[in-house]
This record gives sequence, structure tokens and C-alpha cells, in this order.
Amino acid sequence: MFSIGPNELIAILIIAFLLFGASKLPQLARSVGKSMGEFKKAQREAEIELREFEQEIREGKYKGGGKREKLEKIARDLGIEPEDKTDDELIEEINKAIPKAEKAEP
Repeated sequence: MFSIGPNELIAILIIAFLLFGASKLPQLARSVGKSMGEFKKAQREAEIELREFEQEIREGKYKGGGKREKLEKIARDLGIEPEDKTDDELIEEINKAIPKAEKAEP
């Protein structure tokens, strides 16, 4: 993904302090933390569903029913609008939205 160094972090904190003031910073930080936590949770859930779906296909358990619905659910969980997209386009966008597990989590 991307990395924020110490200089960038200091610049962000100074800008936030100037924009919001000292009294609003704890509330802002709490909101940002909760939002990031919710996003990561949805991302993990989508990764799990995608892995289970791929496993079903590999093991031959998948019979084809509900594939589109599963793809649309995963896409919506990641904030992707599935309308007017083929299954292949959805799979491609889902894979782009989910960083590889090896890179994201040690």
C-alpha cells in the first residue's frame, strides 16, 4: 500500500491542529481510528469470503449457483459498485482492492 514517514506524520498533525484545534483532535483521531478499523474488518471479511469461494472452486464443490451474488456482496463490502460489470471485471476489481495477504499481514 503506502507508508507514512515521520516527516509526513508531523506535517499531517500540524495541519490537523491548525484546522481543528486542540480540543477536537482527540475526537478526530478516535473517529479516524474507528473508520480504519471498520475498513480493515470489511477487507478481512472480503478476503476470507474470496478465499472460501476460490477453495470451493478448486475442490469442485462449487455448482455455479449464486456466484454473481457472492461477487456482488464482496464487491459492495469493499465499496465497489457491481452494476454494469461482468463477473471477470468484478473479480479483477476485487483483487485490486484487496492487497495480498502476504504483504498486508506478516
